[in-house]
Formats: sequence, C-alpha cells, structure tokens
Amino acid sequence: MSGRVRVGISGWRYASWRGDFYPPGLVQRRELEYVGERMPTVELNGSFYSLQRPESYRRWSDAVPDDFVFAVKGSRYITHMLRLRGIETALANFLASGVLALGPKLGPMLWQLPERVAFDADELDAFLGALPRTTAEALTIASAHDARLDGRAWLEIDEDRPIRHALEPRSTSFEDPAAADILRRHDVALVVADTAGRFPAFGEQTAAYTYVRLHGAEDLYASGYSAEQLDAWADRIRGWQAGAADGIPPDVYVYFDNDARGFAPHDALALGARLAD
Repeated sequence: MSGRVRVGISGWRYASWRGDFYPPGLVQRRELEYVGERMPTVELNGSFYSLQRPESYRRWSDAVPDDFVFAVKGSRYITHMLRLRGIETALANFLASGVLALGPKLGPMLWQLPERVAFDADELDAFLGALPRTTAEALTIASAHDARLDGRAWLEIDEDRPIRHALEPRSTSFEDPAAADILRRHDVALVVADTAGRFPAFGEQTAAYTYVRLHGAEDLYASGYSAEQLDAWADRIRGWQAGAADGIPPDVYVYFDNDARGFAPHDALALGARLAD
C-alpha cells in the first residue's frame, strides 16, 4: 500500500487567471472542469466565507473526474467568530449546507485559526472531539441544523466514509508540544504552512496524512516559487512518505494559495510534475 500525493490549488475562480492559466475564451462555468483535467484536488474556500448550497457542491462534484478530491475549508464563523466555543449549531449548519453532497469526492476539512486564537488545551481538545470522523457522524450532527437551513439542507449520504481534518493555527502559542499531542490523539493533521515567515510554519506530523498550504515564500499570497524551492518541497514530501513510522507512506495534500498574481496553478502543476517522476 502506498499513499498518494495530491497537489492542487486553493480556489479556482480568479479573474487574473483568465487568459493566463485559463486559455482565452474559456467560459467561467468550465474553469473547474479545466482544473480537474490537470490536477487531482482543489481546496474549496467559499465555504469559509459563507454557507454554500447543496446544488453548488453537486455542480462542483459533477465538473471533475471520479477520483478528484475536494478539501473543504471550515466556516470562519466557527473558527474566527465563535473561536471554537459553543459551536454545536454552527457546525450542524455547516455540515448540512451541502458538504456531504460531495460523496466520495469529499476530502479533508481544513480549519484555519486566526492569529488571535491562542492555544488552550481544553478548548482544542473539545473542538477536535466535536468534529465528525465519518460521514454518518456528520449526518447525525447536520440533522441538528437550525431554521436557517430549513428547505435547503442536504441530509443524505451514499455510504459511511471516513472524514479527515486538518488544523492551521496562526498563533505561535500552538508551538507548545502539548498542542501536537492533542492533535495526534485525535489524528488531526497540523498544517505545514509556508507564509513568507508571517505565521508559524510548524511541520510536526500529527496524523496518518499530511496537509500542506503554500501561501508564498517571500511575499504572502503573491510570490511564486522558484525551481529550487519547488525541488526542496518535492524532496520534503518524498521524505515524509519515506519516513512513515509504520512503513505505509501517508497521503499528502498540498495546496498553493499564492494566487494574487496567478502563480498558484502554475506552481501546482510544476510541483505535481516533480512528484510524478
């Protein structure tokens, strides 16, 4: 058995990519299809800003190949506004909004914490413990959604599948070894983040899979990666796979978020090609 490395992008609908990554004349509704023909995964980030609708998740799923995977960014209402406290209804609404309509294409859920959310052992343990580990658990939680989702909730699964989670903290307080211990106990990946030195990079492996977000090495969200930097990331990813304690290479999910100047898709394809060698 060997893990798979999936390299993709964070979002795909950027006007500046049209006529560059996307060829001239490609209609907007076919952009995701174009991505799906060239890379195996995308990080959905619209779900971070607002609750999406089931028909959107179904449309996105229909646009890509059967073995494509969507990472879904968790609601900022949970992470940035509630700050992980009293999340029961918000989590139910998020899970009922259509996430489960992705079916077998549902990949990890990403939970990004703002810098102002500091490490609190009890709070982190409770939050991770509240997250569903299977689609059946997610369905049960989603069934407790409030009236805002009446008439627009998706409460179906085709079968019970595991759900993975990744946490991207931005406070240096999460460098406490106790944070990694809690993540490891819950089998939640501590995101390896390249943020041009703005936020902690972390790098400790805390789950049976690895999640990487590349926001830019020199200029946050804006700078591209050089050939040497991409070579270094490829080597690091191969090292994770070769160094698995149980001898089974882990799945690795890598997302480029340096989209401001259109570097993300080109860097994703370049890194993907290196890892395919």
